[in-house]
Amino acid sequence: MNNINAIFKREFKSYFATPIALIFLVVFLVLTGFFTFKLGSFYEMGQASLASFFAWHPWLYIFIVPAVSMRLWAEEKRSGTVELLFTLPVTLFEAMVAKFLAAWLFLGLALLLTFPMVLTVAYLGQPDYGPILASYIGSFFMAGAFLAVGLFVSAMTNNQVISFVVATFLCLFLVLLGYSPVQELLVKISPDLMLMLNVLSVPYHFEAIQRGVINVGNLVYFVSVILFFLVSGAVILDKSKAD
Repeated sequence: MNNINAIFKREFKSYFATPIALIFLVVFLVLTGFFTFKLGSFYEMGQASLASFFAWHPWLYIFIVPAVSMRLWAEEKRSGTVELLFTLPVTLFEAMVAKFLAAWLFLGLALLLTFPMVLTVAYLGQPDYGPILASYIGSFFMAGAFLAVGLFVSAMTNNQVISFVVATFLCLFLVLLGYSPVQELLVKISPDLMLMLNVLSVPYHFEAIQRGVINVGNLVYFVSVILFFLVSGAVILDKSKAD
């Protein structure tokens, strides 16, 4: 646990060692505002609801989260500092978890800074805070799932650009599995296949949480995705260490 804590602190502090963190947070807030008010037609809906705000989160995270994760292992491997990490008395899974928690907390901070959206709907009407709270929790876990995917990809390469592109593609795949046009295509191929792939999609579970009921099964899905990719990333790092 001490190993995880030490790496976690180092990684989290590194975000604020340069202006990059501030730039990322500003970009994130600007994009969420643009998607909500411009593309989501927030005011035109005439409802005290954040449905249009959260509806765009899966699509926003497809690009935002890989941008955070792409450097976590790729830069370590490119600069050679990963070799130093291999010599320390820390398991690769502990290092993977520590990096994940630091990046996840950073993403959580970005999400927390969107609280003016809640104040806006509270000013405009009387929103149901249950679905809003549930959606924030679901969004946080969804970000964690995409982050684990990004860490897995970053562990495979020493090129940040490749890491970003591949992680973006994988995250997009998990979203498109629950996208209506894709489902309509899959139904024509096999209804059973569509149902199976739909359950594996991110929108299926996130949209269920958005309705205000935090089902254990939906959280288990996100936690399972996180654990699967973190363990897989640690295995890849162990293989590269052996090589």
